[in-house]
Amino acid sequence: MPLYHKQGKIPQKRHIQFRKPSGELYYEQLFGTIGFDGMSSLLYHEHRPTQVKSIGESIDVSPKAAIEKNMRSLKLIGFDVPQKKDFLDSRTTVLFNNDCHISLAAPQHSLDSYFYKNADADELIFIHKGSGKLKTLMGEIRFVNGDYLIIPRGIIYQIEFDDENNRLFIVESFHPIYTPKRYRNWFGQHLEHAPFCERDFKLPENLQTHDEQGDFLIKIKKQGMVHPMIYATHPFDVIGWDGYNFAYGFSIHNFEPITGRVHQPPPVHQTFETSAFVVCSFVPRLYDYHPLAIPAPYNHSNIDSDEVLYYVAGDFMSRTGIDQGYITLHPAGIPHGPHPGTYEASIGKTRTEELAVMVDTFRPLKVTQAALEIDDGKYYKSWLPH
Repeated sequence: MPLYHKQGKIPQKRHIQFRKPSGELYYEQLFGTIGFDGMSSLLYHEHRPTQVKSIGESIDVSPKAAIEKNMRSLKLIGFDVPQKKDFLDSRTTVLFNNDCHISLAAPQHSLDSYFYKNADADELIFIHKGSGKLKTLMGEIRFVNGDYLIIPRGIIYQIEFDDENNRLFIVESFHPIYTPKRYRNWFGQHLEHAPFCERDFKLPENLQTHDEQGDFLIKIKKQGMVHPMIYATHPFDVIGWDGYNFAYGFSIHNFEPITGRVHQPPPVHQTFETSAFVVCSFVPRLYDYHPLAIPAPYNHSNIDSDEVLYYVAGDFMSRTGIDQGYITLHPAGIPHGPHPGTYEASIGKTRTEELAVMVDTFRPLKVTQAALEIDDGKYYKSWLPH
């Protein structure tokens, strides 16, 4: 996140003595990425953040492929994924490769009986339904429907939901998640032509410092395993921090669409990027305004990427038989495009109210058994004449 932020109390300079009112030292922690070359933050703890009392039995949560090499377009009925009480248990991985895991989740209860840290991957959590508070060791972020939560790897967090009706679309990325480089100048500031800017981000606030000792369970995900570890001090004992590496939120409703006289390609909808996939936001917008424009997208071949679309709300103008919470997968190697009738029906339309999240991966996705159980089984035939 190329944006400086700070919370709480910090000393005047890095790596110098910083003492409590009692005269004891606070404990400094560098929270960095890409060795010492990437974005980082400096945190100051009440206690040493290294005090492990015990380690429990590890659990394998790595996804298993039902289809290793998929060449069939799929339509997954996302809301058929059942609700579960626990936040981690509710995660159902449907598509994955060595770069990312794509999951659906419907947690009923807040994550408050333990803490969680993903040491493998940055997390993108899209809040389709629900509201609440993301609580991290670096502060809190209120979230509502339509928010993306970007949680860098290594962040210790809990999630407090306002009620039991929650639907999440989650992408775990084994590559850092950034805003697109072309939106930023060489200093990292978002440019004038970018579809969003720094004012749109939800940054951590209300830093809560817990000076507590006892038994604190942190579930840490590493190499596809969840390792339960008991720490001797509360993970949220940070008195202050500053830097560039922290969780933040961004509402899909704050993405300002780029339009033109003729149909614009998907990169104009890009919201986040990694070296292995991109994330785009399709939002309500005016249609193309050339007098002979065809607003529906042209047929196009997915030669280099698998395309995943998660449908949030509205009427997706190029698809039929789509409802909220559905996922479509268009695998690399075969063309896809508007469903029969939608290409012609789009002519003369002036705007769309569609809302969707797209993930384009540069390497093929594997399909899990959980995905096949919610697949309609016939989507790949849906371009045949009626």
